[in-house]
Amino acid sequence: VQLQASGGGLVQAGGSLRLSCAASERLFNFNAMAWYRQAPGKQRELVAALTTSGSANYADSMKGRFTISIDNAKNTGYLQMNSLKPEDTAVYYCNVIRGIPYWGKGTLVTVSS
Repeated sequence: VQLQASGGGLVQAGGSLRLSCAASERLFNFNAMAWYRQAPGKQRELVAALTTSGSANYADSMKGRFTISIDNAKNTGYLQMNSLKPEDTAVYYCNVIRGIPYWGKGTLVTVSS
């Protein structure tokens, strides 16, 4: 499967962005989809995950601000990010899981103060 993340950019603190992850296969063929991020000098961390049964999980610092979703008709996953903070600055990656994770290239999100 090929994944293409997009939607990153520069936004001011308090603003919003919606990231997209377009898949080359039907997303319901996978067990789950997730978004991760990696800030400069830090390890990659889980942002949010959504199973095909509809169960969503978020990292504590993203709860209430970020929303993960999937549009199966478009084979695309989304990460809606609201109330962005400078500490949200990172490269964001999407992956899908079918036994093992499949990763796409990341998209850079920069939040200015």
